[in-house]
Amino acid sequence: MGRGMDVISNFDLTDHNTFGLGSRAQYGAVVAGTEDIEAIVEFAASERLPLHVIGGGSNVLLRERIEGVVALMAIKGRHVIGRQDGGVLVKAEAGEDWPDFVEWAVRQGFGGLENLAGIPGTVGAAPVQNIGAYGVELKDRFQCLTAYDCLERTVCSFGPEDCRFAYRHSAFKEVPGRYVILDVTLVLPEPWQPILGYKGLDSLPADTDVLTVMERVLELRRGKLPDWRVLGNAGSFFHNPIVAAEVAEGIAGGPRYPQADGRVKLSAAWLIEACGLKGMRQGEAGVHEGHALILVNHGKATYSDLDRLASTVQAAVKERFGVDLVREPIAV
Repeated sequence: MGRGMDVISNFDLTDHNTFGLGSRAQYGAVVAGTEDIEAIVEFAASERLPLHVIGGGSNVLLRERIEGVVALMAIKGRHVIGRQDGGVLVKAEAGEDWPDFVEWAVRQGFGGLENLAGIPGTVGAAPVQNIGAYGVELKDRFQCLTAYDCLERTVCSFGPEDCRFAYRHSAFKEVPGRYVILDVTLVLPEPWQPILGYKGLDSLPADTDVLTVMERVLELRRGKLPDWRVLGNAGSFFHNPIVAAEVAEGIAGGPRYPQADGRVKLSAAWLIEACGLKGMRQGEAGVHEGHALILVNHGKATYSDLDRLASTVQAAVKERFGVDLVREPIAV
């Protein structure tokens, strides 16, 4: 295996997912470089098993037994690589912790990522999900990325158009398992202007510095979202649904955000709460009492418990509002 990488059978993933679910994979390994990626892809192919790559485990729902190979992404490194008209280029390897990377950039004096502070996960997972918060999405700062093509067995590059970014979507979701992201390059704007349009940020003065914006974002997140280290969760469990205007008009109340294509984005949390599900428990799995968009593990929940609860929520919203909720975490 690449550079002494060990493939371990009956690989324990309990400490590698923010839901805190007990889970073991048939095989697993920690990958710390491109050679390791190449080796684990070859191993999975030789065993005729699916390969799953996990970063921080913050956007996955793990089964108790995974019949396949799991690679834990641990390629590290982050640095400034230069400047271009309108911004500074920063590059981070896929295994870098996203919150740490954002804080590093802010403390370097670079603005542009502060609204995305505190989102759990790794840099490599960020483009897959096109993470977003408080008026900024990853695509707004994206320059390019490098990935390993597991089908062609080669390293390739992706620009913004190649990634086909949309709301919580990218090209990588269309071909799951084909590409393993190795590094991401972002362009951070110079001069920088704060984005303060969201509630909680709109009280800050227009000349607020980037560190203050980041600290306010982190404060807002702490006020709304449970700490996964205390109460297992994967953050927002469902996408905010984007529906036809006539569907939105048939739903009385609740936040709505008109889209450029004429459709309307609704609040999944409002829909769930309107169904009376906020704080509901099914065994050890529950809908968070403080934020209806978050499903939580109250201690000993399993994949099946959370899967069943999610289905209950989806069915209730569909029956009352005729709206389909799409799950955000990936089932492995």
